Amino acid sequence: MALMDAKEYDPRPAQKHLAMVTGAVALIALLLILWFWPTGRFRYGRQWSIGENFFSAIERHDFDKAYGLYNADPDWKQHLDKYSNYSLPQFTRDWGPASEFGVISNHKIDCAIEPPQKDFQSPSGVVLVVFVNRRPDPTLVWVEKKSGGLSTSPLTFEELTRNAPLVRAACNRS
Repeated sequence: MALMDAKEYDPRPAQKHLAMVTGAVALIALLLILWFWPTGRFRYGRQWSIGENFFSAIERHDFDKAYGLYNADPDWKQHLDKYSNYSLPQFTRDWGPASEFGVISNHKIDCAIEPPQKDFQSPSGVVLVVFVNRRPDPTLVWVEKKSGGLSTSPLTFEELTRNAPLVRAACNRS
């Protein structure tokens, strides 16, 4: 084959390659945006889901299930002595109709915040900022990363967002 007999240039493979590269870059950019979104909805999706399930169980007055979610132990009834420090009756007083919230009929998880590192160690949990019964002040719920157990947050909203103005702006709906 001589030089003058070469095939005519076909731009389709190059265009297809460029389209694939552009799509991959766009997908990676989208995933990074979602991962670092200030509300933490995507980054802490597991903890967000645990919080949603917990508050949904309370709204249905299924305190047995909510207590199991709180302790990250669906079989909690099999070993009641393990939870003698925070029993089901105490849990029901704290989260039931007689609680400071009254009857919990709705909730909205506004964001999930990872507390700042201390001594170069990552925190063991994430704090969910939850508005219960449309109250103006959020309820802060700590969710352990490994076990999925819940508790009240040891940190205030101001402590959580002191060095994160974007998170503060995204989470502060009051």
